[in-house]
Amino acid sequence: MILYIGRRLLAAAGVLLAIAAVTFTIFYVLPSDPAAAACGKSCSTERLEAIRAHMGLDRPLWQQFTDFVTGIFTGRTLGSGRYAVHCSFPCLGYSYENSEAVWDLLTDRMPVSASLALGAAALWLLLGLAAGVTAALRKDTLTDRALMVGAVAAASLPVYFTSMMLIHGVVRLTGLLPYPQYVPFGEDPAHWASNLLLPWTALALLYAAMYARQSRGSMIEAMAEPYVRTARAKGLPRRTVVVKHGLRTGMTPVLTLFGMDLGGLLAGAVITESLFGLPGVGRLFYGALTTGDQPVVLGVTLLSAAFIVVANLAVDLLYAVADPRVRY
Repeated sequence: MILYIGRRLLAAAGVLLAIAAVTFTIFYVLPSDPAAAACGKSCSTERLEAIRAHMGLDRPLWQQFTDFVTGIFTGRTLGSGRYAVHCSFPCLGYSYENSEAVWDLLTDRMPVSASLALGAAALWLLLGLAAGVTAALRKDTLTDRALMVGAVAAASLPVYFTSMMLIHGVVRLTGLLPYPQYVPFGEDPAHWASNLLLPWTALALLYAAMYARQSRGSMIEAMAEPYVRTARAKGLPRRTVVVKHGLRTGMTPVLTLFGMDLGGLLAGAVITESLFGLPGVGRLFYGALTTGDQPVVLGVTLLSAAFIVVANLAVDLLYAVADPRVRY
Protein backbone atom coordinates (compact mmCIF):
# COMPACT_ATOMS: atom_id res chain seq x y z
CA MET A 1 0.00 0.00 0.00
CA ILE A 2 2.86 2.40 0.85
CA LEU A 3 4.51 1.78 -2.53
CA TYR A 4 1.19 2.36 -4.29
CA ILE A 5 0.68 5.66 -2.46
CA GLY A 6 4.25 6.69 -3.30
CA ARG A 7 3.73 5.97 -7.01
CA ARG A 8 0.49 7.91 -7.07
CA LEU A 9 2.08 10.89 -5.29
CA LEU A 10 4.96 10.96 -7.77
CA ALA A 11 2.54 10.76 -10.67
CA ALA A 12 0.44 13.59 -9.21
CA ALA A 13 3.54 15.77 -8.75
CA GLY A 14 4.58 15.10 -12.35
CA VAL A 15 1.13 16.03 -13.65
CA LEU A 16 1.13 19.29 -11.65
CA LEU A 17 4.60 20.19 -12.94
CA ALA A 18 3.52 19.53 -16.54
CA ILE A 19 0.37 21.62 -16.05
CA ALA A 20 2.44 24.45 -14.55
CA ALA A 21 4.78 24.38 -17.58
CA VAL A 22 1.93 24.41 -20.09
CA THR A 23 -0.05 27.16 -18.37
CA PHE A 24 3.07 29.27 -17.82
CA THR A 25 3.90 28.97 -21.52
CA ILE A 26 0.37 29.90 -22.56
CA PHE A 27 0.16 33.00 -20.39
CA TYR A 28 3.72 34.31 -20.61
CA VAL A 29 5.04 33.31 -24.04
CA LEU A 30 2.07 33.67 -26.40
CA PRO A 31 1.37 37.10 -27.98
CA SER A 32 -0.33 38.65 -24.91
CA ASP A 33 2.20 40.57 -22.78
CA PRO A 34 1.70 40.62 -18.95
CA ALA A 35 3.90 43.72 -18.71
CA ALA A 36 1.75 45.62 -21.19
CA ALA A 37 -1.39 44.64 -19.27
CA ALA A 38 0.14 45.87 -16.01
CA CYS A 39 1.43 49.08 -17.58
CA GLY A 40 -1.86 50.15 -19.16
CA LYS A 41 -2.80 51.67 -22.51
CA SER A 42 -0.87 54.94 -22.35
CA CYS A 43 2.49 53.39 -21.57
CA SER A 44 5.82 54.60 -22.89
CA THR A 45 8.45 52.23 -24.23
CA GLU A 46 10.82 53.07 -21.37
CA ARG A 47 8.12 52.42 -18.78
CA LEU A 48 7.17 49.13 -20.44
CA GLU A 49 10.78 47.92 -20.41
CA ALA A 50 11.11 48.89 -16.76
CA ILE A 51 8.01 46.89 -15.87
CA ARG A 52 9.26 43.93 -17.87
CA ALA A 53 12.50 44.00 -15.90
CA HIS A 54 10.56 44.39 -12.65
CA MET A 55 8.45 41.32 -13.45
CA GLY A 56 11.46 39.33 -14.57
CA LEU A 57 10.21 39.00 -18.15
CA ASP A 58 13.55 40.11 -19.58
CA ARG A 59 15.19 36.88 -18.38
CA PRO A 60 15.48 33.63 -20.39
CA LEU A 61 12.29 31.58 -20.44
CA TRP A 62 13.79 28.67 -18.53
CA GLN A 63 14.89 31.01 -15.75
CA GLN A 64 11.45 32.64 -15.59
CA PHE A 65 9.80 29.24 -15.21
CA THR A 66 12.36 28.11 -12.63
CA ASP A 67 11.77 31.28 -10.60
CA PHE A 68 8.02 30.76 -10.84
CA VAL A 69 8.11 27.12 -9.66
CA THR A 70 10.68 27.90 -6.94
CA GLY A 71 8.53 30.78 -5.73
CA ILE A 72 5.59 28.43 -5.17
CA PHE A 73 7.62 26.58 -2.52
CA THR A 74 9.89 29.30 -1.13
CA GLY A 75 8.40 32.65 -2.10
CA ARG A 76 10.16 35.22 -4.24
CA THR A 77 10.90 38.92 -4.61
CA LEU A 78 9.83 40.76 -7.75
CA GLY A 79 11.95 43.72 -8.77
CA SER A 80 14.65 45.38 -6.67
CA GLY A 81 15.27 48.48 -4.64
CA ARG A 82 12.44 50.64 -3.32
CA TYR A 83 9.96 49.15 -5.79
CA ALA A 84 10.66 45.55 -4.86
CA VAL A 85 7.59 43.45 -4.08
CA HIS A 86 7.91 40.39 -1.85
CA CYS A 87 5.59 37.48 -2.63
CA SER A 88 5.45 35.08 0.31
CA PHE A 89 5.15 31.28 0.18
CA PRO A 90 3.28 29.91 -1.69
CA CYS A 91 3.84 32.51 -4.40
CA LEU A 92 1.62 32.07 -7.46
CA GLY A 93 2.50 35.50 -8.78
CA TYR A 94 1.60 39.09 -8.04
CA SER A 95 -1.47 40.93 -9.33
CA TYR A 96 -0.51 44.47 -10.28
CA GLU A 97 -4.17 45.19 -11.02
CA ASN A 98 -5.08 44.52 -7.37
CA SER A 99 -1.67 45.33 -5.83
CA GLU A 100 -1.80 42.04 -3.98
CA ALA A 101 -0.24 38.60 -4.16
CA VAL A 102 -2.31 36.10 -6.14
CA TRP A 103 -2.32 33.60 -3.27
CA ASP A 104 -3.77 36.20 -0.90
CA LEU A 105 -6.53 36.95 -3.42
CA LEU A 106 -7.30 33.25 -3.73
CA THR A 107 -7.37 32.57 0.01
CA ASP A 108 -9.81 35.45 0.47
CA ARG A 109 -12.17 33.93 -2.09
CA MET A 110 -11.69 30.21 -1.47
CA PRO A 111 -14.06 29.93 1.53
CA VAL A 112 -16.91 31.15 -0.68
CA SER A 113 -16.14 28.73 -3.52
CA ALA A 114 -15.56 25.84 -1.09
CA SER A 115 -18.90 26.52 0.63
CA LEU A 116 -20.66 26.60 -2.73
CA ALA A 117 -18.95 23.46 -4.07
CA LEU A 118 -19.24 21.28 -0.96
CA GLY A 119 -22.87 22.17 -0.30
CA ALA A 120 -23.88 21.62 -3.91
CA ALA A 121 -21.93 18.34 -4.02
CA ALA A 122 -23.73 16.98 -0.97
CA LEU A 123 -27.08 17.95 -2.48
CA TRP A 124 -26.45 16.53 -5.95
CA LEU A 125 -25.06 13.27 -4.56
CA LEU A 126 -28.15 12.82 -2.40
CA LEU A 127 -30.56 13.60 -5.23
CA GLY A 128 -28.62 11.95 -8.06
CA LEU A 129 -27.82 8.68 -6.32
CA ALA A 130 -31.30 8.35 -4.86
CA ALA A 131 -32.90 8.87 -8.28
CA GLY A 132 -30.41 6.66 -10.12
CA VAL A 133 -30.54 3.72 -7.72
CA THR A 134 -34.35 3.90 -7.51
CA ALA A 135 -34.62 3.93 -11.30
CA ALA A 136 -32.22 0.98 -11.61
CA LEU A 137 -34.09 -1.13 -9.07
CA ARG A 138 -37.36 -0.37 -10.84
CA LYS A 139 -36.04 -0.72 -14.37
CA ASP A 140 -38.54 -0.28 -17.21
CA THR A 141 -41.33 0.81 -14.89
CA LEU A 142 -43.19 4.11 -14.88
CA THR A 143 -41.01 5.30 -12.00
CA ASP A 144 -37.86 4.57 -13.99
CA ARG A 145 -39.11 6.43 -17.05
CA ALA A 146 -40.35 9.42 -15.04
CA LEU A 147 -37.04 9.79 -13.19
CA MET A 148 -34.96 9.56 -16.35
CA VAL A 149 -37.18 12.00 -18.25
CA GLY A 150 -36.79 14.41 -15.36
CA ALA A 151 -33.02 13.88 -15.36
CA VAL A 152 -32.75 14.58 -19.09
CA ALA A 153 -34.87 17.70 -18.70
CA ALA A 154 -32.76 19.00 -15.80
CA ALA A 155 -29.49 18.26 -17.62
CA SER A 156 -30.76 20.10 -20.70
CA LEU A 157 -31.30 23.38 -18.82
CA PRO A 158 -28.22 25.66 -18.70
CA VAL A 159 -27.18 26.62 -15.19
CA TYR A 160 -27.67 30.32 -15.92
CA PHE A 161 -31.32 29.66 -16.92
CA THR A 162 -31.97 27.65 -13.77
CA SER A 163 -30.29 30.33 -11.67
CA MET A 164 -32.36 33.13 -13.15
CA MET A 165 -35.60 31.17 -12.70
CA LEU A 166 -34.75 30.50 -9.05
CA ILE A 167 -33.93 34.14 -8.43
CA HIS A 168 -37.13 35.31 -10.10
CA GLY A 169 -39.42 32.73 -8.52
CA VAL A 170 -38.01 32.28 -5.02
CA VAL A 171 -36.56 35.74 -4.34
CA ARG A 172 -38.59 38.26 -6.35
CA LEU A 173 -42.05 36.72 -6.59
CA THR A 174 -42.44 34.80 -3.33
CA GLY A 175 -39.71 36.30 -1.15
CA LEU A 176 -39.13 32.91 0.48
CA LEU A 177 -35.37 33.41 0.51
CA PRO A 178 -33.17 36.52 0.45
CA TYR A 179 -30.97 37.35 -2.50
CA PRO A 180 -27.72 35.47 -1.79
CA GLN A 181 -25.12 37.42 0.14
CA TYR A 182 -22.28 35.34 1.48
CA VAL A 183 -22.15 35.08 5.26
CA PRO A 184 -19.17 33.18 6.78
CA PHE A 185 -20.16 29.91 8.41
CA GLY A 186 -18.50 30.88 11.68
CA GLU A 187 -20.59 34.04 12.02
CA ASP A 188 -24.05 32.56 11.48
CA PRO A 189 -24.47 28.98 10.19
CA ALA A 190 -28.21 29.44 9.56
CA HIS A 191 -27.73 32.56 7.41
CA TRP A 192 -24.75 30.91 5.71
CA ALA A 193 -26.98 28.03 4.58
CA SER A 194 -30.03 30.14 3.68
CA ASN A 195 -27.95 32.48 1.51
CA LEU A 196 -26.32 29.59 -0.34
CA LEU A 197 -29.41 27.42 -0.80
CA LEU A 198 -30.32 28.89 -4.21
CA PRO A 199 -26.79 28.57 -5.69
CA TRP A 200 -26.59 25.05 -4.28
CA THR A 201 -29.87 24.15 -5.93
CA ALA A 202 -28.90 25.64 -9.29
CA LEU A 203 -25.70 23.58 -9.42
CA ALA A 204 -27.22 20.47 -7.84
CA LEU A 205 -30.04 20.21 -10.37
CA LEU A 206 -27.56 20.08 -13.24
CA TYR A 207 -25.13 17.63 -11.66
CA ALA A 208 -27.79 15.46 -10.01
CA ALA A 209 -29.31 14.81 -13.42
CA MET A 210 -25.98 13.54 -14.76
CA TYR A 211 -25.32 11.46 -11.66
CA ALA A 212 -28.78 9.93 -11.82
CA ARG A 213 -28.17 8.65 -15.34
CA GLN A 214 -24.64 7.46 -14.53
CA SER A 215 -25.62 5.69 -11.31
CA ARG A 216 -28.63 4.06 -12.96
CA GLY A 217 -26.51 2.51 -15.72
CA SER A 218 -23.78 1.42 -13.30
CA MET A 219 -26.26 -0.05 -10.87
CA ILE A 220 -28.07 -2.03 -13.58
CA GLU A 221 -24.74 -3.55 -14.69
CA ALA A 222 -23.75 -4.34 -11.11
CA MET A 223 -27.05 -6.05 -10.29
CA ALA A 224 -26.62 -8.28 -13.35
CA GLU A 225 -23.23 -9.60 -12.20
CA PRO A 226 -22.99 -13.36 -11.42
CA TYR A 227 -21.97 -12.84 -7.78
CA VAL A 228 -25.09 -10.70 -7.21
CA ARG A 229 -27.27 -13.46 -8.65
CA THR A 230 -25.44 -15.93 -6.42
CA ALA A 231 -26.13 -13.76 -3.36
CA ARG A 232 -29.80 -13.69 -4.28
CA ALA A 233 -29.83 -17.46 -4.74
CA LYS A 234 -28.38 -17.91 -1.26
CA GLY A 235 -31.42 -16.13 0.13
CA LEU A 236 -29.71 -12.96 1.33
CA PRO A 237 -32.12 -10.08 2.08
CA ARG A 238 -32.70 -7.75 -0.85
CA ARG A 239 -31.36 -4.79 1.11
CA THR A 240 -28.09 -6.62 1.81
CA VAL A 241 -27.69 -7.59 -1.84
CA VAL A 242 -28.33 -4.04 -3.04
CA VAL A 243 -26.22 -2.19 -0.48
CA LYS A 244 -23.33 -4.60 0.10
CA HIS A 245 -22.92 -6.03 -3.39
CA GLY A 246 -24.67 -3.76 -5.88
CA LEU A 247 -23.76 -0.31 -4.56
CA ARG A 248 -20.15 -1.18 -3.82
CA THR A 249 -19.52 -2.09 -7.46
CA GLY A 250 -22.00 0.22 -9.13
CA MET A 251 -20.78 3.40 -7.45
CA THR A 252 -17.17 3.07 -8.61
CA PRO A 253 -17.67 5.06 -11.85
CA VAL A 254 -19.69 7.64 -9.92
CA LEU A 255 -16.80 8.06 -7.48
CA THR A 256 -14.45 8.88 -10.37
CA LEU A 257 -16.88 11.40 -11.79
CA PHE A 258 -17.42 12.97 -8.38
CA GLY A 259 -13.70 13.52 -7.82
CA MET A 260 -13.31 15.43 -11.06
CA ASP A 261 -16.49 17.48 -10.66
CA LEU A 262 -15.80 18.48 -7.07
CA GLY A 263 -12.16 19.30 -7.83
CA GLY A 264 -13.18 21.60 -10.66
CA LEU A 265 -15.89 23.36 -8.64
CA LEU A 266 -13.59 24.00 -5.67
CA ALA A 267 -11.68 26.44 -7.88
CA GLY A 268 -14.87 28.38 -8.56
CA ALA A 269 -18.10 28.16 -10.52
CA VAL A 270 -17.80 31.20 -12.79
CA ILE A 271 -21.41 31.45 -14.02
CA THR A 272 -23.09 30.61 -10.73
CA GLU A 273 -20.94 32.94 -8.65
CA SER A 274 -21.40 35.79 -11.14
CA LEU A 275 -25.21 35.41 -11.34
CA PHE A 276 -25.66 35.22 -7.58
CA GLY A 277 -23.05 37.88 -6.82
CA LEU A 278 -20.90 35.57 -4.69
CA PRO A 279 -17.30 36.81 -4.19
CA GLY A 280 -15.68 33.46 -4.95
CA VAL A 281 -12.71 32.31 -7.00
CA GLY A 282 -14.86 31.95 -10.13
CA ARG A 283 -15.90 35.58 -10.00
CA LEU A 284 -12.28 36.59 -9.39
CA PHE A 285 -11.30 34.57 -12.46
CA TYR A 286 -13.94 36.25 -14.61
CA GLY A 287 -12.79 39.69 -13.48
CA ALA A 288 -9.18 38.82 -14.23
CA LEU A 289 -10.14 37.69 -17.74
CA THR A 290 -11.94 40.96 -18.49
CA THR A 291 -9.07 43.11 -17.20
CA GLY A 292 -6.26 40.98 -18.62
CA ASP A 293 -4.81 40.22 -15.17
CA GLN A 294 -2.72 37.26 -16.31
CA PRO A 295 -1.08 36.37 -12.97
CA VAL A 296 -4.54 35.86 -11.44
CA VAL A 297 -5.74 33.82 -14.44
CA LEU A 298 -2.62 31.66 -14.19
CA GLY A 299 -3.04 31.25 -10.44
CA VAL A 300 -6.68 30.19 -10.70
CA THR A 301 -5.81 27.76 -13.52
CA LEU A 302 -3.10 26.11 -11.44
CA LEU A 303 -5.36 26.01 -8.38
CA SER A 304 -8.11 24.31 -10.39
CA ALA A 305 -5.64 21.79 -11.78
CA ALA A 306 -4.27 21.08 -8.30
CA PHE A 307 -7.76 20.47 -6.90
CA ILE A 308 -8.61 18.07 -9.74
CA VAL A 309 -5.31 16.16 -9.39
CA VAL A 310 -5.69 15.89 -5.61
CA ALA A 311 -9.32 14.78 -5.95
CA ASN A 312 -8.33 12.08 -8.44
CA LEU A 313 -5.51 10.99 -6.14
CA ALA A 314 -8.02 10.64 -3.30
CA VAL A 315 -10.29 8.60 -5.58
CA ASP A 316 -7.38 6.30 -6.52
CA LEU A 317 -6.59 5.73 -2.84
CA LEU A 318 -10.23 4.94 -2.11
CA TYR A 319 -10.14 2.44 -4.97
CA ALA A 320 -7.08 0.80 -3.42
CA VAL A 321 -8.88 0.46 -0.10
CA ALA A 322 -12.06 -0.91 -1.69
CA ASP A 323 -10.30 -3.23 -4.15
CA PRO A 324 -6.70 -4.29 -3.30
CA ARG A 325 -6.18 -5.55 -6.90
CA VAL A 326 -5.71 -2.00 -8.23
CA ARG A 327 -2.52 -1.59 -6.18
CA TYR A 328 -0.57 -3.86 -8.49
